[in-house]
Amino acid sequence: MKKTFTQSGIALCVMLALSACNQDSQSSNTQNPAAENQNSVATKKLDVAKFLADVEKEQVALNLENSRANWIYANFITDDTAALAAAADQKSTEAGVRFAMEAAKFDNIDVTADQRRKLNTLKQSLVMPAPQDPAKSAELAKIGSQLGGMYGKGKYTNKDGETLSLGDMTATIATSRDYDELLELWQGWRTISPEMKPLFTRQAELANEGAQGLGYKDLGAMWRSNYDMPADDFAKELDRLWGQVKPLYDDLHCYVRSELADTYGEDKVPLDQPIPAHLLGNMWAQSWGNIYDLVAPEDADPGYDVTEQLEKNGYDEIKMVKGAEAFFTSLGFEPLPETFWQRSLFTKPEDRDVVCHASAWDLDAKDDIRIKMCIQKTGEEFNVIHHELGHNFYQRAYKNQPVYYQNSANDGFHEAIGDTIALSVTPKYLKEIGLIDTIPDESKDIGLLMKMALEKVAFIPFGLMVDQWRWKVYSGEITPENYNKAWWELREKYQGVAAPVDRPADAFDPGAKYHVPGGVPYSRYFLAHIQQFEFHKALCEISGNTDPIHRCSIYNSKEAGKALNTMLEMGSSQPWQKAYKVLTGNEQMNATAVLDYFAPLQTWLKEKNQGKQCGF
Repeated sequence: MKKTFTQSGIALCVMLALSACNQDSQSSNTQNPAAENQNSVATKKLDVAKFLADVEKEQVALNLENSRANWIYANFITDDTAALAAAADQKSTEAGVRFAMEAAKFDNIDVTADQRRKLNTLKQSLVMPAPQDPAKSAELAKIGSQLGGMYGKGKYTNKDGETLSLGDMTATIATSRDYDELLELWQGWRTISPEMKPLFTRQAELANEGAQGLGYKDLGAMWRSNYDMPADDFAKELDRLWGQVKPLYDDLHCYVRSELADTYGEDKVPLDQPIPAHLLGNMWAQSWGNIYDLVAPEDADPGYDVTEQLEKNGYDEIKMVKGAEAFFTSLGFEPLPETFWQRSLFTKPEDRDVVCHASAWDLDAKDDIRIKMCIQKTGEEFNVIHHELGHNFYQRAYKNQPVYYQNSANDGFHEAIGDTIALSVTPKYLKEIGLIDTIPDESKDIGLLMKMALEKVAFIPFGLMVDQWRWKVYSGEITPENYNKAWWELREKYQGVAAPVDRPADAFDPGAKYHVPGGVPYSRYFLAHIQQFEFHKALCEISGNTDPIHRCSIYNSKEAGKALNTMLEMGSSQPWQKAYKVLTGNEQMNATAVLDYFAPLQTWLKEKNQGKQCGF
């Protein structure tokens, strides 16, 4: 869990009253307006230092209070703890709105570069900025709550009369190979979202007004302004990165479509059309790992099963975490504090409900770091633990930064760092720690790379198009009557994935993806899927690795650990390009590292696609 300043619907009565007072003062003192203006500017220059210092003190206290309340709720789920967490969230949210609006008052004042960065951090940390109108602000808060409730309570009653949750449906879509069953569930989940459309439309109007009150063209421009470059340049940068990785995606898409056609028939999966969205093992067709069994290369078994090896070697939940910690200490990082072991949640309690979703927590911005997981003793969870500790070590690395900068360099970095570490959980690493006896030869790499490509490469265009759609909505380019049509046009353009049936006129399929009704920006996930491979490649080079990049593990490399820590310690204190250069030597992202990693698989895919009709 990372600390952020968030939006709220609180009425900014005090601020509006102060604004009115200032206007009254100006109207009553008109003898020397030029002198008064100079005095006002000088006063604001002094005020900004005091404002930032006061906010920092308040935010440190709010963060601790909020983190503790939410930790208790996640680990002891009751109505009372839910109320306490909600109250803490509301308090932090209202403070975040107040901070942002006050920060905007210094937009036209000449301040230091550090002060400007802190002021921008306060402004840009609002995800859904409220208009400076009490009624509209309250309306926006209510809409956010309503949309979240609609998604969270969403259920579908199937043709057999069974009422299914999203969890039930996603589990079936992951494993079923029945075309009609998959289609029913795919359509069924999307019955929850049409009623969201008018609320989402109004939310966009109100949040746009709030963003404009902070000096941005619209909400999309405000989101894109959070990347240390002009908003329009950021959008172009994402398209440039996608252009670099698209050839690999196209090869994967062509192969997967052909294999699905073999399974379901070309009448169901035409070889010259986008892939029907319900056949890819995921409710949103965003990652395709669940259909690995349908597309796996022949003779792809690496000869070991990490889950079995964990059991054979006596790994319980704590030993799994200790093993992941040893990865970081091998790089030169200090061991986790004793409080980590005392306060983290590693296994699901038998006596109470908890939120089992894996997460990394930083409660006091010092050393009280924890993870919360209901660990399963599987190879997949062993990877997840390495990922979550990546967050924790990042959090601890930037603990000496001011509260404004206690975050990742941009919002893609945190996820990218966790995944970068997980990329080093290779057969070589597993052998070094004694989990396997021999490293499979390179002929087995294709299966391992295929598994990873179905998760990571398949996700990249989806990670791009979600915000592409929202940015066009917020700018007015996509109007409400075209929401769904534009959504599927973008999905076909970027993913080569199509709705399996004609969609109803009132459909609002974007609302079936949590991050849309939840108001969560999505570009961070696209960035993380690009950055992790470049970070991994750079760290492997620093470590002196001579293996192919997909076989490299930085385990035991103090040189790689030192370079990594140098970047992590920066937090968000500098433009992300500076942090990027520390590790990669460049200030511009480069998605060709993805191609380098999957090079053997892409060669194999091109051979398999010989003579096939590719493209969509």
